[in-house]
Amino acid sequence: MIDLHAHSNNSDGKDTPTELVENAAKANVSVLAITDHDTTAGWQEAINAGSRFGVRIIPGIEVSTRQAIGNHRSISVHILAYLPDPKNAALLAELEKTRSSRINRAKKMVELLQEDYPITWEQVLAELPEGATIGRPAIADALVTAGIVPNRSDAFTSILHSKSRYYVSDHSVSTVEAISLIRTAGGVSVIAHPLIDFPPGANLQDLPAEFFAELISAGLNGIEIDHRAVPAAAKPWLRQLALKHDLIITGSSDYHGVDGKENRLGENSTSEKMLQRILDQATGFEPPL
Repeated sequence: MIDLHAHSNNSDGKDTPTELVENAAKANVSVLAITDHDTTAGWQEAINAGSRFGVRIIPGIEVSTRQAIGNHRSISVHILAYLPDPKNAALLAELEKTRSSRINRAKKMVELLQEDYPITWEQVLAELPEGATIGRPAIADALVTAGIVPNRSDAFTSILHSKSRYYVSDHSVSTVEAISLIRTAGGVSVIAHPLIDFPPGANLQDLPAEFFAELISAGLNGIEIDHRAVPAAAKPWLRQLALKHDLIITGSSDYHGVDGKENRLGENSTSEKMLQRILDQATGFEPPL
C-alpha cells in the first residue's frame, strides 16, 4: 500500500517520525511519504526508521501557498513537493519565510485568545518539539491540555476556525511561484486535497477551471484526488482534468497521528504506476530503496 501524505510532530502531526513509520508498517503501508508543513526536518529520522520497519520513505514537503481567484479574493492552497533538493537555497529561503510568518501569526492568535481564555505562548510551544513548524494545531493542542476544549477537532470547530475572531492569516508564497520553486529544486508538485471548500450541492459549472489551468500552465505535476476531504461530486471532474493533461493522480491519508485527526494511514492509496511517475520525474533527492 502506498500512502503519499502524512505528518509527523515536526509540523502538526502527533507522532515522531519514527512513530509515524512504525504505525505505517502496522497499517500495512509499504511506501510512505513524510510531508510536514514547510519543513524537511523529519526526513532523516523517517528514512532511518523506514530501514528498520521495512517501509520505503518518499521525502516530501507540504508547502503553504496562496493563490488569487478572480479579482477580489485569494485562497489557501497546499502543494505537496515530492523529492525536492532539501538544500536548494531558493526553496529553503521561502520555507523559512513561511515558518517565520507562522510564528508571528500564532503569537497574534494567542494574544487574541488570552482576552477570553487562560492560555500562554509558553503552553503552545510546550506542545511541539524544538524547531517544529508551528500552526493552529499547536494552539489547539494547548487548549486541550488546558482543559478548554476536549480535543483538537473541537478546538477547530468551536474556536480556531477561519471565521473566528481569533483567526489571523499569515504569509504564503503564491501557488504559481511555489510550483516553479519546487520544479527548480528538482521536485514533483501535486496539489493537496483540492476543492475541500467546494460547497455541497454546488453546480459543477462553478468549479474553478481557470484556477487549475493556471497551475497546470505553471508546471503542476499532479492532483491528490483520493483524499477524504475532496468532495465526491468533484472527483470525476478532477480525474477528467488529470487525464486530459496527463497529470499524476495520487491518493493518501493525510494522517496526523492517532489523536491528531480522524484520518487513518492507508485509508486512501496511490497506484504503483503513479508512484513510479513521481520517481521518474524527480531529480532533487534520491529516495531510499
